[in-house]
Amino acid sequence: MPGMTNGLNVNDPIVVAAFRTALLHQGIAALLIFAVLSVAWVAIREWRPAAAADPAAPGVPAEPAWRQVLRIGFGLLWLFDGILQAQPAMAVGLPSQVIQPGASSSPHWVQHLVNWAGTAWSYHPVQAGAAAVWIQVGIGLWLLFAARGPMSRLAGLASVGWGLVVWVFGESLGGILAPGLSWLTGAPGAAAFYCVAGALVALPARYWRSPWLSRLLLGGTGAFLGAMAVLQSWPGRGFWQGTLRGQPGSLTSMVRSMATTPQPKALSGLVSGFGSLVRAHGFAVNLFAVAALAVLGIAFAVAALPRVSRSRPWLLRAAVIALVALCLADWVLVQDFGFFGGLGTDPNSMIPIALLAIAAYLCLAPVPGTAEAPAAAAGPRPDWRSRIRPAALSGWFAATGVRTVLSVSAIGVIILGAAPMAAAQASSSAAPILAEAIDGSSAPLSSPAPAFALTDQHGRHVTLASLRGKAVLLTFLDPVCVTDCPLEAQEFRQAGVLLGADDSKVELVAVNLNPLYSSTAYTQAFDREEQLTGVRDWLFLTGSPAQLRPIWRQYGVASQTLPGGSMLGHSDVAFVIGPSGHLRQELDFDPGPGTAATESSFATELATAARQALGSR
Repeated sequence: MPGMTNGLNVNDPIVVAAFRTALLHQGIAALLIFAVLSVAWVAIREWRPAAAADPAAPGVPAEPAWRQVLRIGFGLLWLFDGILQAQPAMAVGLPSQVIQPGASSSPHWVQHLVNWAGTAWSYHPVQAGAAAVWIQVGIGLWLLFAARGPMSRLAGLASVGWGLVVWVFGESLGGILAPGLSWLTGAPGAAAFYCVAGALVALPARYWRSPWLSRLLLGGTGAFLGAMAVLQSWPGRGFWQGTLRGQPGSLTSMVRSMATTPQPKALSGLVSGFGSLVRAHGFAVNLFAVAALAVLGIAFAVAALPRVSRSRPWLLRAAVIALVALCLADWVLVQDFGFFGGLGTDPNSMIPIALLAIAAYLCLAPVPGTAEAPAAAAGPRPDWRSRIRPAALSGWFAATGVRTVLSVSAIGVIILGAAPMAAAQASSSAAPILAEAIDGSSAPLSSPAPAFALTDQHGRHVTLASLRGKAVLLTFLDPVCVTDCPLEAQEFRQAGVLLGADDSKVELVAVNLNPLYSSTAYTQAFDREEQLTGVRDWLFLTGSPAQLRPIWRQYGVASQTLPGGSMLGHSDVAFVIGPSGHLRQELDFDPGPGTAATESSFATELATAARQALGSR
C-alpha cells in the first residue's frame, strides 16, 4: 500500500538508537511524574492534616471478583503489550510488516483507512513507536491502580478508546471483512476483547448487582462462540482441508507460518508437529474445533437462563473450564503465543477470551455490600469555580488515597507518550531522522563556495555572486536520469513548499551533470517532466562541458557514463550555501528507496538546513 513503508530496514541502527533514546528519556520523565506527585501528596497531607483525615466520598460496593479479573487481567495485558511495543524493530517494522500484511486481504476501503494510519507512523517512526509504548503502559498501570470510583471507570473508557484505535488501524477491523477469518487464528481481533473488557470495567457501581449483567455476559459469550462455530464450518473457506489443490489449506498455512517465527526450538517443533497433523487430518481437526465451539456456545447460552444457573451451576463451571483449556491449546498450537519474532504486538486473542469467560462465571457470585460513609452535612453543592481554587484542590489532593495519586501518575504517562506524537502529526512532513538513517549526518563546512557562471533553464545568465543575500540549496542532476535525479528534484520542490515564507530568501539550484546533454532544451524538458516549471526560485543551470567540468571538480562531484551512453552514474550530494556565499553544510543526498516518507524526510532536512544557513548569514 502506498505510503505504508518508509523503506528502511526494520533494524536500522540509527532509528533503533533514536527509539531507545526516546524511550529512555521518556522513561525517566515517567518516573519523575510518579516521584513528584507522590512527594507532593505526602507534603500536602503533612501541611493539611485535617484534610487528610476527612472521610472519602460516599462509599461504593466492594469491587466484585469478575471486575477484578477484568481490571487486573487486562491491566497486565496492556502492560505486556506496551513492553512488546518497545522491541527495537517496532519503530520501523510495524506499518510494513504488521499492519500492511494484516490489511492486505481486506476490502480496498479498509486498506485505504489503514494506510492512512500506517503512513502517519512511517513518517514519524520514533515518536509513534514511543507513543504506543507509553500509552499502553499508562493504561495498564491506570487499570491496576484504580480499583473503584470514577478514576477506575475512566480507566475502562481509556481501554475502550485505545482498543478501538488498535482494532481499526492496527488490526484492520480485526480482519472481520477478510476471507480467512477464523476464531482459531484470532478473529475478530484481540483488541475487540480489550474494548469489551474496558466497557465492563467502565460500568457504574449500580450495575454491579444487576442480574442482567451476568445474563448478558453468558448469553453474549454463547452467541459469539456459536457464530464462530458457523464461521469455522462454512464450506469453501479451506478449513476442512489439510491441503487444497496440492497447497496447504488455510489452517495449515497459518500454523506453518507461525512455526517459522524465531522462537525457542522446542516450541517451534511442537507447532510444526501440529501443522503436520492438520495437513494430514485437516477434516478431523476442523470437525473437533467446530463441535467444541458449538457445544460451548450452547452451554454458555443455556447457563444464561436464571433457572439453569441456579439449579445446575456445574454446567457453567464445566463450560468455563473447557473453554479456558481450548483457548490455551489454541494459543500454543495455532497462535504460537502470538508475540515471538520481534514484531509481535500482543499475545493474540485467546488470553483475553479466557479472561472474559472467567469473568462471566464469576459475575454470578453475589456482590459484597456497600460500606457506607458517614453522612455529609447538608448544604449547597459548591460550583466549579470554588472546586478549582488552590485551597479546594489541595484539600482534595490531601484527602485522596494513594491509589488515586498513582492513577493520576499513570494518566501523566499516557500524556507523556501521546503529546509528542500529536505534535509530530501536526506536521505533514516526515521526521529528518529517515534521511539521516539513509545517508548519515550532514558535514558542517565553513569556507567560500566555489564560484560558477552558468545559464538557467530560461536562458538567463546566473552566477553565484548574483545569488548573494539568499541561502542556496545546491545539487547536481542529470537531465536525462530516470532513477535518483527525479527523486532529488522532488525533494527540492517539497523543501521549497516547507520553507513557506522563507522561500523567497532561498534559491533552489541544480547544476547539469551530463556533458552529452548540456543544452537548455534538456533542462527545460526535465522541468516539465518533473512539474518544476511553476516552482518559484528553482534554477536548473547548465553550460558547455568546458564550463561545467571545473565546477564539478571544485565541488568534488564524480560521474561516469553508464552502459547505453546517455544517463550518468554520479555521486548524490547537496550543498548549503549561506547568504554571504560561504559553504555551511554538505549532505550526502542518495535518496535511498524513494518512498513518500523518505522523500518528505529529505525535504525536511533541506528546509531545516536552509533556515539554519539564513540564521548564520
